[in-house]
Amino acid sequence: MASAFALNFSFRSSISPHRYQYFVPQFHRGFWARNCWKIMNHQQNPSSYFVVPKRVSKNRELIRSSNSVELDHYVTSDEEEEEDKSEEEDEMSEGFLEAIEELERMTREPSDILEEMNERLSAKELQLVLVYFAQEGRDSWCALEVFEWLKKENKVDKETMELMVAIMCGWVKKMIEKEHHEVGDVVDLLVDMDCVGFKPGFSMVEKVISLYWEMGMKEKVVLFVKEVLRRGFADADAHAHARDDGHKGGPTGYLAWKMMVDGNYRDAVKLVINLRESGLKPEVYSYLIAMTAVVKELNELAKALRKLKSFARAGLVAELDEENVRLIEKYQSDLLADGVRLSNWVVQEGSSSLSGVVHERLLAMYICAGRGLEAERQLWEMKLVGKEADGDLYDIVLAICASQKEVSATSRLVTRIEVANSLRKKKSLSWLLRGYVKGGHYDDAAETLIKMLDLGFHPEYLDRAAVLQGLRKGIHRSGNVETYLKLCKHLSDASLIGPALIYLYMKKYKLWIVKML
Repeated sequence: MASAFALNFSFRSSISPHRYQYFVPQFHRGFWARNCWKIMNHQQNPSSYFVVPKRVSKNRELIRSSNSVELDHYVTSDEEEEEDKSEEEDEMSEGFLEAIEELERMTREPSDILEEMNERLSAKELQLVLVYFAQEGRDSWCALEVFEWLKKENKVDKETMELMVAIMCGWVKKMIEKEHHEVGDVVDLLVDMDCVGFKPGFSMVEKVISLYWEMGMKEKVVLFVKEVLRRGFADADAHAHARDDGHKGGPTGYLAWKMMVDGNYRDAVKLVINLRESGLKPEVYSYLIAMTAVVKELNELAKALRKLKSFARAGLVAELDEENVRLIEKYQSDLLADGVRLSNWVVQEGSSSLSGVVHERLLAMYICAGRGLEAERQLWEMKLVGKEADGDLYDIVLAICASQKEVSATSRLVTRIEVANSLRKKKSLSWLLRGYVKGGHYDDAAETLIKMLDLGFHPEYLDRAAVLQGLRKGIHRSGNVETYLKLCKHLSDASLIGPALIYLYMKKYKLWIVKML
Protein backbone atom coordinates (compact mmCIF):
# COMPACT_ATOMS: atom_id res chain seq x y z
CA MET A 1 0.00 0.00 0.00
CA ALA A 2 2.87 2.35 0.83
CA SER A 3 4.04 2.17 -2.76
CA ALA A 4 0.58 2.82 -4.08
CA PHE A 5 -0.02 5.77 -1.81
CA ALA A 6 2.98 8.04 -1.52
CA LEU A 7 1.73 9.82 1.59
CA ASN A 8 2.65 6.66 3.51
CA PHE A 9 -0.78 6.29 5.14
CA SER A 10 -0.33 2.63 6.06
CA PHE A 11 -3.88 1.71 6.99
CA ARG A 12 -6.35 -1.11 7.38
CA SER A 13 -10.08 -0.84 7.35
CA SER A 14 -10.15 -1.95 10.99
CA ILE A 15 -9.03 0.94 13.15
CA SER A 16 -8.39 0.63 16.89
CA PRO A 17 -7.39 3.28 19.46
CA HIS A 18 -4.10 1.50 20.08
CA ARG A 19 -3.09 2.13 16.48
CA TYR A 20 -3.18 5.88 16.94
CA GLN A 21 -2.18 6.47 20.52
CA TYR A 22 1.06 8.11 19.40
CA PHE A 23 -0.45 10.50 16.85
CA VAL A 24 -0.20 13.86 18.57
CA PRO A 25 -0.56 17.22 16.79
CA GLN A 26 1.05 20.52 17.48
CA PHE A 27 -1.78 21.95 19.56
CA HIS A 28 -2.25 25.65 20.10
CA ARG A 29 -4.35 27.31 22.79
CA GLY A 30 -7.78 28.40 21.63
CA PHE A 31 -7.28 26.76 18.27
CA TRP A 32 -10.95 26.60 17.35
CA ALA A 33 -11.32 29.96 15.71
CA ARG A 34 -15.05 29.84 15.15
CA ASN A 35 -17.43 31.27 17.73
CA CYS A 36 -18.49 28.79 20.40
CA TRP A 37 -20.67 30.06 23.23
CA LYS A 38 -18.95 27.85 25.79
CA ILE A 39 -15.55 29.30 24.93
CA MET A 40 -16.89 32.84 24.77
CA ASN A 41 -18.45 32.45 28.20
CA HIS A 42 -15.23 31.35 29.85
CA GLN A 43 -12.43 32.87 27.77
CA GLN A 44 -11.15 35.95 29.61
CA ASN A 45 -8.47 37.00 27.13
CA PRO A 46 -9.83 37.29 23.58
CA SER A 47 -6.36 37.81 22.22
CA SER A 48 -5.48 34.25 23.20
CA TYR A 49 -7.57 32.85 20.34
CA PHE A 50 -5.32 31.05 17.93
CA VAL A 51 -5.45 32.14 14.32
CA VAL A 52 -4.13 29.43 12.06
CA PRO A 53 -1.26 30.73 9.93
CA LYS A 54 -1.66 30.57 6.19
CA ARG A 55 0.18 27.62 4.75
CA VAL A 56 2.12 27.45 1.55
CA SER A 57 -0.05 25.52 -0.88
CA LYS A 58 1.52 22.36 -2.21
CA ASN A 59 0.68 20.93 -5.60
CA ARG A 60 -0.64 17.42 -5.88
CA GLU A 61 2.65 15.95 -7.09
CA LEU A 62 4.44 17.28 -4.03
CA ILE A 63 1.78 15.75 -1.77
CA ARG A 64 2.24 12.39 -3.50
CA SER A 65 5.99 12.44 -2.98
CA SER A 66 5.98 13.85 0.56
CA ASN A 67 7.07 11.64 3.46
CA SER A 68 5.87 14.03 6.14
CA VAL A 69 3.06 11.70 7.21
CA GLU A 70 4.71 8.42 8.17
CA LEU A 71 1.93 6.46 9.81
CA ASP A 72 3.44 3.19 8.68
CA HIS A 73 5.91 3.53 11.56
CA TYR A 74 3.15 2.30 13.87
CA VAL A 75 1.87 -0.55 11.71
CA THR A 76 2.66 -4.09 12.85
CA SER A 77 4.08 -6.77 10.59
CA ASP A 78 0.70 -8.49 10.51
CA GLU A 79 -0.88 -5.33 9.20
CA GLU A 80 1.79 -4.99 6.52
CA GLU A 81 1.05 -8.52 5.34
CA GLU A 82 -2.63 -7.68 5.03
CA GLU A 83 -1.80 -4.53 3.08
CA ASP A 84 0.25 -6.47 0.57
CA LYS A 85 -2.77 -8.69 -0.15
CA SER A 86 -4.86 -5.91 -1.60
CA GLU A 87 -2.68 -3.05 -2.76
CA GLU A 88 -5.15 -2.07 -5.43
CA GLU A 89 -7.99 -1.96 -2.89
CA ASP A 90 -6.12 0.57 -0.75
CA GLU A 91 -5.27 2.91 -3.61
CA MET A 92 -6.25 6.45 -2.60
CA SER A 93 -8.43 8.37 -5.00
CA GLU A 94 -7.67 11.66 -6.68
CA GLY A 95 -10.51 13.11 -4.63
CA PHE A 96 -8.68 12.43 -1.40
CA LEU A 97 -5.49 14.13 -2.59
CA GLU A 98 -7.50 17.08 -3.86
CA ALA A 99 -9.33 17.35 -0.53
CA ILE A 100 -6.03 17.46 1.39
CA GLU A 101 -4.70 20.14 -0.95
CA GLU A 102 -7.85 22.28 -0.66
CA LEU A 103 -7.91 21.98 3.12
CA GLU A 104 -4.23 22.89 3.32
CA ARG A 105 -4.86 26.09 1.34
CA MET A 106 -7.38 27.26 3.95
CA THR A 107 -9.09 29.58 1.50
CA ARG A 108 -12.54 28.13 2.27
CA GLU A 109 -14.35 26.58 5.22
CA PRO A 110 -13.46 22.88 5.63
CA SER A 111 -17.16 22.03 5.80
CA ASP A 112 -17.72 23.63 2.37
CA ILE A 113 -14.84 21.67 0.86
CA LEU A 114 -16.02 18.36 2.32
CA GLU A 115 -19.60 19.03 1.28
CA GLU A 116 -18.48 19.65 -2.27
CA MET A 117 -16.32 16.48 -2.40
CA ASN A 118 -18.64 14.27 -0.38
CA GLU A 119 -19.44 11.90 -3.22
CA ARG A 120 -15.78 11.49 -4.18
CA LEU A 121 -14.49 10.47 -0.70
CA SER A 122 -14.93 7.03 0.82
CA ALA A 123 -15.46 6.46 4.54
CA LYS A 124 -11.84 5.36 4.97
CA GLU A 125 -10.55 8.42 3.13
CA LEU A 126 -12.52 10.67 5.47
CA GLN A 127 -10.84 8.90 8.37
CA LEU A 128 -7.46 9.47 6.74
CA VAL A 129 -8.22 13.18 6.47
CA LEU A 130 -8.74 13.19 10.24
CA VAL A 131 -5.44 11.43 10.85
CA TYR A 132 -3.56 13.68 8.42
CA PHE A 133 -4.51 16.87 10.26
CA ALA A 134 -4.12 15.26 13.69
CA GLN A 135 -0.37 14.81 13.28
CA GLU A 136 2.48 16.82 14.73
CA GLY A 137 2.80 20.13 12.91
CA ARG A 138 -0.63 19.98 11.24
CA ASP A 139 -3.65 22.10 12.12
CA SER A 140 -5.64 20.52 14.93
CA TRP A 141 -8.32 23.11 14.13
CA CYS A 142 -8.89 21.45 10.79
CA ALA A 143 -9.17 17.98 12.34
CA LEU A 144 -11.92 19.23 14.65
CA GLU A 145 -13.70 20.91 11.75
CA VAL A 146 -13.60 17.67 9.78
CA PHE A 147 -14.99 15.71 12.72
CA GLU A 148 -17.75 18.25 13.25
CA TRP A 149 -18.78 17.95 9.60
CA LEU A 150 -18.76 14.14 9.84
CA LYS A 151 -20.94 14.39 12.93
CA LYS A 152 -23.38 16.71 11.19
CA GLU A 153 -23.59 14.41 8.18
CA ASN A 154 -24.12 11.37 10.43
CA LYS A 155 -20.94 9.74 9.14
CA VAL A 156 -19.35 9.02 12.53
CA ASP A 157 -19.52 5.25 12.92
CA LYS A 158 -17.92 3.19 15.70
CA GLU A 159 -14.64 2.92 13.82
CA THR A 160 -14.39 6.67 13.24
CA MET A 161 -15.25 7.41 16.86
CA GLU A 162 -12.52 5.02 18.05
CA LEU A 163 -10.08 6.85 15.81
CA MET A 164 -11.13 10.25 17.14
CA VAL A 165 -10.94 9.04 20.75
CA ALA A 166 -7.35 7.92 20.16
CA ILE A 167 -6.49 11.25 18.55
CA MET A 168 -8.09 13.32 21.32
CA CYS A 169 -6.51 11.27 24.11
CA GLY A 170 -3.15 11.65 22.40
CA TRP A 171 -3.55 15.43 22.26
CA VAL A 172 -4.45 15.61 25.94
CA LYS A 173 -1.59 13.35 26.99
CA LYS A 174 0.90 15.36 24.96
CA MET A 175 -0.25 18.61 26.56
CA ILE A 176 -0.06 17.18 30.09
CA GLU A 177 3.43 15.80 29.52
CA LYS A 178 4.73 19.32 28.93
CA GLU A 179 6.39 20.38 32.17
CA HIS A 180 5.19 23.99 32.28
CA HIS A 181 1.78 23.69 30.65
CA GLU A 182 -1.26 25.60 31.88
CA VAL A 183 -4.25 23.60 33.11
CA GLY A 184 -6.45 26.23 31.45
CA ASP A 185 -5.15 25.06 28.06
CA VAL A 186 -6.24 21.51 28.82
CA VAL A 187 -9.72 22.71 29.79
CA ASP A 188 -9.84 24.80 26.57
CA LEU A 189 -9.24 21.64 24.58
CA LEU A 190 -12.00 19.75 26.41
CA VAL A 191 -14.43 22.60 25.81
CA ASP A 192 -13.55 22.64 22.10
CA MET A 193 -14.11 18.88 21.91
CA ASP A 194 -17.53 19.35 23.42
CA CYS A 195 -18.33 22.18 21.01
CA VAL A 196 -17.79 20.01 17.93
CA GLY A 197 -20.03 17.28 19.36
CA PHE A 198 -17.30 14.89 20.48
CA LYS A 199 -19.10 12.45 22.85
CA PRO A 200 -16.80 9.46 23.38
CA GLY A 201 -19.06 7.54 25.77
CA PHE A 202 -16.86 8.25 28.77
CA SER A 203 -15.84 11.36 30.69
CA MET A 204 -12.85 13.12 29.16
CA VAL A 205 -12.54 15.12 32.40
CA GLU A 206 -12.07 11.89 34.33
CA LYS A 207 -9.61 10.70 31.67
CA VAL A 208 -7.51 13.84 32.21
CA ILE A 209 -7.64 13.39 35.99
CA SER A 210 -6.39 9.81 35.57
CA LEU A 211 -3.52 10.95 33.34
CA TYR A 212 -2.45 13.61 35.83
CA TRP A 213 -2.70 11.15 38.72
CA GLU A 214 -0.74 8.39 36.95
CA MET A 215 2.02 10.89 36.15
CA GLY A 216 2.25 11.91 39.81
CA MET A 217 1.13 15.51 39.15
CA LYS A 218 -0.91 15.80 42.37
CA GLU A 219 -0.86 19.61 42.55
CA LYS A 220 -1.66 20.05 38.86
CA VAL A 221 -4.66 17.74 39.02
CA VAL A 222 -6.15 19.76 41.89
CA LEU A 223 -5.66 22.95 39.86
CA PHE A 224 -7.30 21.26 36.87
CA VAL A 225 -10.37 20.27 38.92
CA LYS A 226 -10.63 23.81 40.28
CA GLU A 227 -10.52 25.24 36.74
CA VAL A 228 -13.17 22.82 35.50
CA LEU A 229 -15.44 23.79 38.40
CA ARG A 230 -14.74 27.49 37.92
CA ARG A 231 -15.82 27.34 34.29
CA GLY A 232 -18.89 25.27 35.03
CA PHE A 233 -17.79 22.61 32.53
CA ALA A 234 -18.12 19.85 35.16
CA ASP A 235 -21.92 19.96 35.13
CA ALA A 236 -22.19 19.40 31.38
CA ASP A 237 -19.61 16.61 31.46
CA ALA A 238 -21.30 14.83 34.39
CA HIS A 239 -24.73 15.13 32.75
CA ALA A 240 -23.44 13.72 29.47
CA HIS A 241 -21.89 10.71 31.16
CA ALA A 242 -24.45 9.89 33.86
CA ARG A 243 -24.69 6.28 34.89
CA ASP A 244 -27.62 4.10 33.91
CA ASP A 245 -29.22 4.58 37.33
CA GLY A 246 -29.31 8.34 36.77
CA HIS A 247 -26.52 9.04 39.25
CA LYS A 248 -24.09 11.68 38.04
CA GLY A 249 -20.42 11.68 38.95
CA GLY A 250 -18.03 14.57 38.53
CA PRO A 251 -14.39 15.69 38.69
CA THR A 252 -14.25 16.36 42.45
CA GLY A 253 -15.72 13.02 43.41
CA TYR A 254 -13.56 11.19 40.90
CA LEU A 255 -10.35 12.80 42.20
CA ALA A 256 -11.42 12.12 45.80
CA TRP A 257 -12.04 8.50 44.83
CA LYS A 258 -8.55 8.27 43.27
CA MET A 259 -7.10 9.57 46.54
CA MET A 260 -9.10 6.99 48.50
CA VAL A 261 -7.80 4.16 46.33
CA ASP A 262 -4.26 5.21 47.27
CA GLY A 263 -5.23 5.29 50.95
CA ASN A 264 -5.13 9.10 51.24
CA TYR A 265 -8.47 9.30 53.04
CA ARG A 266 -7.79 12.54 54.92
CA ASP A 267 -6.59 14.28 51.74
CA ALA A 268 -9.80 13.26 49.96
CA VAL A 269 -11.90 14.83 52.73
CA LYS A 270 -9.83 18.03 52.73
CA LEU A 271 -10.05 18.31 48.93
CA VAL A 272 -13.85 18.33 48.87
CA ILE A 273 -14.24 20.62 51.88
CA ASN A 274 -11.62 23.12 50.63
CA LEU A 275 -13.22 23.32 47.18
CA ARG A 276 -16.67 23.87 48.70
CA GLU A 277 -15.45 26.53 51.14
CA SER A 278 -13.46 28.34 48.43
CA GLY A 279 -16.74 29.27 46.72
CA LEU A 280 -16.73 26.55 44.06
CA LYS A 281 -19.53 24.03 43.72
CA PRO A 282 -18.42 20.40 43.80
CA GLU A 283 -21.01 17.83 42.74
CA VAL A 284 -23.19 16.31 45.48
CA TYR A 285 -21.69 12.91 44.69
CA SER A 286 -18.30 14.18 45.92
CA TYR A 287 -19.74 14.86 49.39
CA LEU A 288 -20.80 11.21 49.64
CA ILE A 289 -17.35 10.08 48.50
CA ALA A 290 -15.76 12.32 51.14
CA MET A 291 -18.08 10.88 53.80
CA THR A 292 -16.92 7.40 52.80
CA ALA A 293 -13.33 8.63 53.18
CA VAL A 294 -14.18 9.84 56.71
CA VAL A 295 -15.51 6.36 57.55
CA LYS A 296 -12.36 4.70 56.22
CA GLU A 297 -10.07 7.10 58.11
CA LEU A 298 -11.98 6.51 61.36
CA ASN A 299 -11.75 2.77 60.77
CA GLU A 300 -7.99 2.98 60.20
CA LEU A 301 -7.64 5.04 63.38
CA ALA A 302 -9.61 2.46 65.38
CA LYS A 303 -7.47 -0.39 64.04
CA ALA A 304 -4.26 1.49 64.87
CA LEU A 305 -5.46 2.15 68.44
CA ARG A 306 -6.39 -1.50 68.95
CA LYS A 307 -2.96 -2.57 67.76
CA LEU A 308 -1.29 0.02 70.00
CA LYS A 309 -3.23 -1.22 73.04
CA SER A 310 -2.24 -4.82 72.32
CA PHE A 311 1.43 -3.75 72.15
CA ALA A 312 1.01 -1.87 75.42
CA ARG A 313 -0.50 -4.95 77.13
CA ALA A 314 2.43 -7.02 75.89
CA GLY A 315 4.84 -4.47 77.32
CA LEU A 316 6.28 -3.58 73.93
CA VAL A 317 5.33 0.11 74.12
CA ALA A 318 4.41 2.51 76.89
CA GLU A 319 0.80 3.38 77.68
CA LEU A 320 -0.56 6.53 76.04
CA ASP A 321 -0.22 9.58 78.25
CA GLU A 322 -3.01 12.13 78.75
CA GLU A 323 -1.69 14.50 76.10
CA ASN A 324 -1.60 11.82 73.41
CA VAL A 325 -5.07 10.61 74.39
CA ARG A 326 -6.34 14.18 74.10
CA LEU A 327 -4.80 14.60 70.63
CA ILE A 328 -6.31 11.31 69.43
CA GLU A 329 -9.74 12.28 70.71
CA LYS A 330 -9.47 15.69 69.04
CA TYR A 331 -8.46 14.10 65.71
CA GLN A 332 -11.43 11.76 65.92
CA SER A 333 -13.80 14.61 66.81
CA ASP A 334 -12.50 16.69 63.89
CA LEU A 335 -13.16 13.81 61.50
CA LEU A 336 -16.70 13.40 62.82
CA ALA A 337 -17.31 17.15 62.50
CA ASP A 338 -16.15 17.02 58.86
CA GLY A 339 -18.49 14.12 58.21
CA VAL A 340 -21.45 15.97 59.71
CA ARG A 341 -20.63 19.07 57.65
CA LEU A 342 -20.52 17.01 54.46
CA SER A 343 -23.84 15.36 55.33
CA ASN A 344 -25.44 18.78 55.77
CA TRP A 345 -24.27 19.81 52.30
CA VAL A 346 -25.77 16.67 50.78
CA VAL A 347 -29.11 17.43 52.44
CA GLN A 348 -29.00 21.09 51.32
CA GLU A 349 -27.95 20.52 47.70
CA GLY A 350 -29.05 16.95 46.94
CA SER A 351 -32.42 15.30 46.48
CA SER A 352 -34.46 13.73 49.25
CA SER A 353 -33.67 10.29 47.80
CA LEU A 354 -30.14 10.63 49.22
CA SER A 355 -31.35 10.92 52.84
CA GLY A 356 -31.03 7.19 53.48
CA VAL A 357 -27.48 7.12 52.09
CA VAL A 358 -26.50 10.08 54.28
CA HIS A 359 -27.77 8.41 57.47
CA GLU A 360 -26.07 5.19 56.43
CA ARG A 361 -22.71 6.99 56.14
CA LEU A 362 -23.25 8.76 59.46
CA LEU A 363 -24.10 5.43 61.10
CA ALA A 364 -20.85 3.91 59.80
CA MET A 365 -18.91 6.93 61.09
CA TYR A 366 -20.31 6.69 64.60
CA ILE A 367 -19.81 2.92 64.72
CA CYS A 368 -16.13 3.30 63.78
CA ALA A 369 -15.76 6.04 66.41
CA GLY A 370 -17.54 3.95 69.05
CA ARG A 371 -20.27 6.55 69.62
CA GLY A 372 -23.21 4.44 70.75
CA LEU A 373 -25.91 7.06 71.28
CA GLU A 374 -25.22 8.86 68.00
CA ALA A 375 -25.13 5.53 66.13
CA GLU A 376 -28.47 4.48 67.65
CA ARG A 377 -30.05 7.75 66.54
CA GLN A 378 -28.94 7.12 62.94
CA LEU A 379 -30.59 3.68 63.04
CA TRP A 380 -33.93 5.26 63.81
CA GLU A 381 -33.34 8.08 61.29
CA MET A 382 -32.77 5.48 58.59
CA LYS A 383 -35.97 3.73 59.60
CA LEU A 384 -37.92 7.01 59.35
CA VAL A 385 -36.77 7.64 55.75
CA GLY A 386 -37.66 4.09 54.74
CA LYS A 387 -34.15 2.62 54.63
CA GLU A 388 -34.02 -0.23 57.14
CA ALA A 389 -30.51 -1.00 58.42
CA ASP A 390 -29.18 -4.52 58.34
CA GLY A 391 -29.74 -6.60 61.50
CA ASP A 392 -25.98 -6.93 62.02
CA LEU A 393 -25.68 -3.14 62.28
CA TYR A 394 -28.31 -3.13 65.04
CA ASP A 395 -26.27 -5.78 66.88
CA ILE A 396 -23.04 -3.80 66.57
CA VAL A 397 -24.68 -0.65 67.92
CA LEU A 398 -26.26 -2.71 70.72
CA ALA A 399 -22.80 -3.99 71.74
CA ILE A 400 -21.35 -0.47 71.71
CA CYS A 401 -24.18 0.88 73.88
CA ALA A 402 -23.84 -2.08 76.27
CA SER A 403 -20.08 -1.56 76.60
CA GLN A 404 -20.70 2.11 77.48
CA LYS A 405 -23.48 1.23 79.93
CA GLU A 406 -26.03 3.30 77.98
CA VAL A 407 -29.01 1.75 79.76
CA SER A 408 -31.83 3.53 77.90
CA ALA A 409 -30.36 2.97 74.44
CA THR A 410 -29.57 -0.65 75.25
CA SER A 411 -33.14 -1.24 76.46
CA ARG A 412 -34.59 0.26 73.26
CA LEU A 413 -32.41 -1.92 71.07
CA VAL A 414 -33.13 -5.06 73.11
CA THR A 415 -36.86 -4.69 72.39
CA ARG A 416 -36.13 -5.72 68.78
CA ILE A 417 -34.79 -9.03 70.03
CA GLU A 418 -38.10 -10.03 71.59
CA VAL A 419 -39.84 -10.32 68.20
CA ALA A 420 -36.87 -11.81 66.31
CA ASN A 421 -36.56 -15.44 65.26
CA SER A 422 -34.43 -17.74 67.39
CA LEU A 423 -31.33 -17.53 65.18
CA ARG A 424 -31.36 -13.73 65.15
CA LYS A 425 -32.21 -13.66 68.89
CA LYS A 426 -29.18 -15.80 69.77
CA LYS A 427 -26.91 -13.67 67.59
CA SER A 428 -28.15 -10.40 69.10
CA LEU A 429 -27.85 -11.66 72.68
CA SER A 430 -24.29 -12.81 71.92
CA TRP A 431 -23.41 -9.27 70.76
CA LEU A 432 -25.03 -7.84 73.88
CA LEU A 433 -23.02 -10.24 76.04
CA ARG A 434 -19.73 -9.30 74.32
CA GLY A 435 -20.54 -5.61 74.70
CA TYR A 436 -20.93 -6.02 78.47
CA VAL A 437 -17.70 -8.03 78.63
CA LYS A 438 -15.76 -5.40 76.66
CA GLY A 439 -17.02 -2.66 78.98
CA GLY A 440 -16.17 -4.70 82.10
CA HIS A 441 -19.82 -4.98 83.19
CA TYR A 442 -19.65 -8.64 84.26
CA ASP A 443 -22.80 -8.72 86.40
CA ASP A 444 -24.84 -7.58 83.38
CA ALA A 445 -22.96 -10.06 81.21
CA ALA A 446 -23.84 -12.87 83.65
CA GLU A 447 -27.53 -11.92 83.52
CA THR A 448 -27.44 -11.99 79.72
CA LEU A 449 -25.69 -15.37 79.79
CA ILE A 450 -28.35 -16.78 82.14
CA LYS A 451 -31.12 -15.38 79.89
CA MET A 452 -29.59 -17.16 76.90
CA LEU A 453 -29.47 -20.43 78.86
CA ASP A 454 -33.13 -20.03 79.93
CA LEU A 455 -34.07 -19.57 76.24
CA GLY A 456 -32.27 -22.78 75.35
CA PHE A 457 -29.27 -21.14 73.67
CA HIS A 458 -25.74 -22.38 74.34
CA PRO A 459 -23.33 -19.41 74.36
CA GLU A 460 -19.89 -19.79 72.81
CA TYR A 461 -17.21 -21.27 75.06
CA LEU A 462 -15.01 -18.16 74.91
CA ASP A 463 -17.97 -15.99 75.91
CA ARG A 464 -18.72 -18.21 78.92
CA ALA A 465 -15.09 -18.31 79.98
CA ALA A 466 -14.70 -14.53 79.70
CA VAL A 467 -17.71 -13.91 81.96
CA LEU A 468 -16.59 -16.45 84.59
CA GLN A 469 -13.08 -15.03 84.63
CA GLY A 470 -14.39 -11.49 85.01
CA LEU A 471 -16.70 -12.51 87.88
CA ARG A 472 -13.83 -14.27 89.68
CA LYS A 473 -11.77 -11.09 89.57
CA GLY A 474 -14.76 -9.19 90.95
CA ILE A 475 -15.04 -11.53 93.93
CA HIS A 476 -11.56 -10.51 95.10
CA ARG A 477 -12.60 -6.85 95.04
CA SER A 478 -16.14 -7.00 96.43
CA GLY A 479 -16.39 -10.39 98.10
CA ASN A 480 -19.80 -10.92 96.46
CA VAL A 481 -20.14 -14.50 95.19
CA GLU A 482 -23.89 -14.58 94.56
CA THR A 483 -23.72 -13.86 90.83
CA TYR A 484 -20.84 -16.25 90.27
CA LEU A 485 -22.57 -19.13 92.08
CA LYS A 486 -25.85 -18.46 90.27
CA LEU A 487 -24.15 -18.55 86.87
CA CYS A 488 -22.20 -21.70 87.72
CA LYS A 489 -25.43 -23.46 88.68
CA HIS A 490 -27.13 -22.54 85.40
CA LEU A 491 -24.10 -23.66 83.40
CA SER A 492 -24.02 -26.93 85.32
CA ASP A 493 -27.74 -27.52 84.74
CA ALA A 494 -27.15 -27.02 81.02
CA SER A 495 -24.22 -29.49 81.18
CA LEU A 496 -21.83 -26.77 79.99
CA ILE A 497 -19.45 -27.20 82.96
CA GLY A 498 -18.59 -30.23 85.10
CA PRO A 499 -18.56 -30.43 88.92
CA ALA A 500 -16.73 -27.50 90.44
CA LEU A 501 -15.17 -26.80 93.82
CA ILE A 502 -15.75 -23.31 95.17
CA TYR A 503 -13.13 -22.06 97.62
CA LEU A 504 -14.09 -19.12 99.85
CA TYR A 505 -11.80 -17.61 102.49
CA MET A 506 -13.44 -15.62 105.33
CA LYS A 507 -10.69 -13.32 106.56
CA LYS A 508 -12.56 -12.23 109.69
CA TYR A 509 -12.76 -15.78 110.99
CA LYS A 510 -9.62 -17.01 109.21
CA LEU A 511 -11.79 -19.75 107.77
CA TRP A 512 -11.79 -21.53 104.37
CA ILE A 513 -15.12 -22.83 103.06
CA VAL A 514 -15.16 -25.40 100.29
CA LYS A 515 -18.36 -26.18 98.39
CA MET A 516 -18.97 -28.50 95.47
CA LEU A 517 -21.29 -27.50 92.64
